[in-house]
Formats: sequence, C-alpha cells, structure tokens
Amino acid sequence: MKFIWSLVLVLLAFPAQAQLTVDVTRGKVEALPIAVSSFYPEKPEFAQLARDIPQIISNNLKNSGLFSPLNPNSFIQDAVSIQKDGPRFAEWRAINAPGLVSGSVTQTADGRTRVEFRLWDVFSQQQISGMAYMTTPQNWRRIAHIISDEVYKRITGEDGYFDTRIVYVSESGAATKRSKRLAIMDQDGANHRYLTDASTLVLTPRFSPTAQEITYMSYRGGKPRVYLYNIDTGRQELLGDFPNMTFAPRFSPDGNEVIMSMAQNGNTDIYEMDLRTRRTRKLTDSPGIDTAPSYAPDGRQIVFESDRGGTQQLYVMDNGGGNAKRITFGEGRYANPVWSPRGDLIAFVKMLSGQFYVGVIRPDGSGERLITKAFHVEGPSWSPNGRVLTYFKESSGSSGRSAKVYTIDITGYNERLLATPQDGSDPAWSPINP
Repeated sequence: MKFIWSLVLVLLAFPAQAQLTVDVTRGKVEALPIAVSSFYPEKPEFAQLARDIPQIISNNLKNSGLFSPLNPNSFIQDAVSIQKDGPRFAEWRAINAPGLVSGSVTQTADGRTRVEFRLWDVFSQQQISGMAYMTTPQNWRRIAHIISDEVYKRITGEDGYFDTRIVYVSESGAATKRSKRLAIMDQDGANHRYLTDASTLVLTPRFSPTAQEITYMSYRGGKPRVYLYNIDTGRQELLGDFPNMTFAPRFSPDGNEVIMSMAQNGNTDIYEMDLRTRRTRKLTDSPGIDTAPSYAPDGRQIVFESDRGGTQQLYVMDNGGGNAKRITFGEGRYANPVWSPRGDLIAFVKMLSGQFYVGVIRPDGSGERLITKAFHVEGPSWSPNGRVLTYFKESSGSSGRSAKVYTIDITGYNERLLATPQDGSDPAWSPINP
C-alpha cells in the first residue's frame, strides 16, 4: 500500500521564546493539557473529515502519555470562529488550555483536498507551528498522524512516532497447533491487514530501516529459512537457502545487510549477509550459543546474547566480530537485546525467579532498569524516536494460550494494550513512513 501526499505550505511563525513545552527528560511526566478543536469544513462533504482528523490527533497525543486532551464540550470558541477571527486566547486560558490545535479542510481550485493545521501557544498568544497538506480523502488518517508528529515534536523537542506501522505475528488456534501469519497495522491499530496466510508458520518479523521491506523466518516446506517481504508489492524472496538452522534475522542501519545466527555442527554463531551480493561472513566463533544480534544505530557495534560464559548474558562487539565484551552481570538470564535508535539504551528480556521482565541498559552495562514484567514477556522493539517500546505478553489458562501486544514508555509508565483481531506476538516497529 503506497501513501501519496504532498507538503504544500509551511505556515510557521516561530516566537522568539516559545513557552509551550513538555520536559521529557524526567521520569514520570505530568501530562500537558491541550485543546484539539474540530477543524473548519469548507464544504458540508468535509464535515466528517473535519471531525475525524482532530479526533485521531487527540487520541495519538493522549496515548503518548505526555498530553491530556481536554473535553471538546468545554470549548467556548468553535471551529468556524477560529477560522474567521483566530483564537480568542482569553477563552482558551479560561479552560486551562496552554496549547491549542486548530485547522481546516478545504478544496483547491484543481479539486484536491487541502488539510491545514495550526498549533498555538495560548499563554504567549502566538502560533508556533502550522502546515498544509494536499491529499486524497482516503488518506486522511495518515495526515492526522503526520500532524500529530509535528505537534509532538514542537512541544517535546523529540521526533514523533505516530506516522508509523507495526508488523507482528497474528496467532490463533490451540496451543499445541498454533497458526501464525504476518500482519501489519498502523501504530494505533488501524488499517490492519494480513501479509501471509496461515499455511506456513512465521516468526520474528523485522522492518528494514531504509525500505518498505520486512525480514522474517518462515517454516515453509518444514524448514526454517529467512525471507524478505516487500510491503508495497507483496513479493516474498528467499534470502538464502542455508543448509542449517537460521534464527533472528535483523537489518543493518543502512539496510544493506542482514545479521542473524546460524547453527552449524552443533554450534550457533552470528553471521552477516550482504543483501547486494548475498555473501555471508561469520562474525563469532565461540563454543557457546551466540544469537539475537542487533546493530547500534551507527552500525559500528553489535549487541547479542550468548551463553559462552556459562549463563545467558548480553555482549557487545565490534561490527566485524571482534572485541566482544560482556555487559550484563546482574542476577538472572538476559536475552533478546535490541539497540535503541538513539543509541543510548539497549532493551532486553530478563528471566529471574520465575518472572520475565523487559528492561533497558546502557551500552556500557550501567543503568539497568526493569520497566515491565509478566509470566512471560518477549520481543521488545523500539519506536523510531526511541521513546516507546512494543513487546508481547503471553499467558496460559483454562482457555489455553494467549499472547497480546503492548506498548510502554521507557520510563516504565503508560503501558497500553494494542488491540489486534487475534492474538499477537513478535511485534516490530517501522521507521517513520516514507
């Protein structure tokens, strides 16, 4: 599915010193009240869009945990008046709204739909951001995500993550005969669709950072192999017909290589494949099991899990495979490491005293924090701005096995269930949509 849109106009009027900010460097952040007004519809046929777009913006901001959208029933000024006269700031201050998002849906002379938004600092009485987009009515949801990202960035100083998608493994059936297929959806659960059928077991999908491609494992033909899937075309390509078991494929930051582990002669090591030449090179050679590799965002280092020291721990090595150093020394076992897009943290799964945890640690092994736990939790994956993690929790009861996808802020607050049509596991977050 290709998205077509164009940025037409930038309507920025930056104040010398904007007051509307959220400090995201602290732990738990007090949510910022913000008013998201209905947009002004130029024509009656735009009335639904003028209501739906701000609703998605409001939902995105609320779900981030950093914003508290105000109830529209408390608004004194309506969209028509904002469009005609501009905000009456005293009325927005009266309902304790430090920030205001307004906008309009109009039609250009050539028949295209034009969506415009403005972000206002109510207390300084200034516009701090504004843009207009040409789009088709069918693409309104993506425009809402793009606007959400701009609002988020202008207020927090961080890039947003709303114009993204999540690929995951959709699960159904009895625990002893589980059906698993690839599925993809917007980060808020909308536009859900299946990428593969249920005839073949699939595992560990991962997004390319540079292309609309996914790498994943498939048991097609009863043998685990690594495949590439092009989201735009639906084309599936066998990455390599390796003679041995392959696991945990993941892209390099530039998208030119895939790193994975491969079992050979009773030993599991890490290999890198150049996607242009299909040549592989072996990066580790230890008597233990080396697996679950993940590149640093600059591509210079790789984190992986290994039992070479006797227990399952995390190690960091150079991208050529040398200079491996253990970084975890706490109690329990560590697995599934994945480097943050910011480069400052590594997420992992920890197993300790019968519980599973998702945690984060600095690349030098300092600052370990456990941010969520469950009977079984696996598969952390970062949002592209490094602020939020997605993962899945698994439970087992009288009704059988159940797996659900969640998100959580790296502070450990704002854990949210991400609704999926069936059970879900192995989520992976996309980069910002191109």
